[in-house]
Amino acid sequence: MPINQPSNQIKLTNVSLVRLKKTKKRFEIACYKNKVLEWRNGIEKDLDNVLQINNVFLNVSKGQTAPSADLAKAFGPKTSTEDIILEILAKGELQVGEKERHAQLERVHNEVVGIVASKLVDPKTKRVYTTGMIEKALDMLSSQGSQAQAAGSGTGTPATGEEGEAKPKTKEHVWTGVIATKSAKSQALEAMKALIAYQPIPVARARMRLRITCPTSVLKQAAKTAGPKSADSNEEGEEKKGTVKDRILSYIEQVESQDVMGSEWEVTGFVEPGAFKGLGDFIGGETKGQGRVEVLDMAVTHED
Repeated sequence: MPINQPSNQIKLTNVSLVRLKKTKKRFEIACYKNKVLEWRNGIEKDLDNVLQINNVFLNVSKGQTAPSADLAKAFGPKTSTEDIILEILAKGELQVGEKERHAQLERVHNEVVGIVASKLVDPKTKRVYTTGMIEKALDMLSSQGSQAQAAGSGTGTPATGEEGEAKPKTKEHVWTGVIATKSAKSQALEAMKALIAYQPIPVARARMRLRITCPTSVLKQAAKTAGPKSADSNEEGEEKKGTVKDRILSYIEQVESQDVMGSEWEVTGFVEPGAFKGLGDFIGGETKGQGRVEVLDMAVTHED
């Protein structure tokens, strides 16, 4: 005898769900995998390529479509199905399967490793490491991360110096691995700080090569402002005194060349990336926009 199925039920499998709760009802739409984020990022423009079926559900897994009365109450009686779907796509919570979560995590992981590998160098040779070596170094930190976190949450007394003053922690950055819910760029920064702090392999930030141009008329003037702290600084910092020229040179780790051409002083040198914004802000403020900072090389990975 034939089995009768409810006429309002549609069976869908292997989907990504987007859910939105309104008026105590949860509405769902069934989408193709990986297409929701592309739609939200503006990569995918065709709605038909995003939706598996142009309908709104109360429960996709059971194939239970949303009654018209529920949709009208939640979204308004004159709101079209397409407008409802667009609102759910824009504001709803994306539900993904285990395989998709794993694929997303792998993509973020590879992106993090790639960024780190391009920004860190061997301090002696100034050459970048392969992504494989960076990955192994991060794995070493990840395995130690839980132990470091447990130690950090203890109630032990901090180390003290000769005069009984507490010493600041110099290795506070803990790396426990990549997660899919944070951007690759921010996680790469965290990974670089952890690698530099713990040095599972010898690493340093690849320096930026800059050209700084400044009017000679302001070089000997006393600096009026304190430069912002670098991104990796943990110091409270006191306002540094000196001339504008002295302060500019204090940002530069290694001066490549400097010269005076007419009414302008020009210096080329290598700067730690964390100091770049502070240097730019300082020159802009002290020279009232007459000075310039030009990036000649974003990441110097080796020197000839």
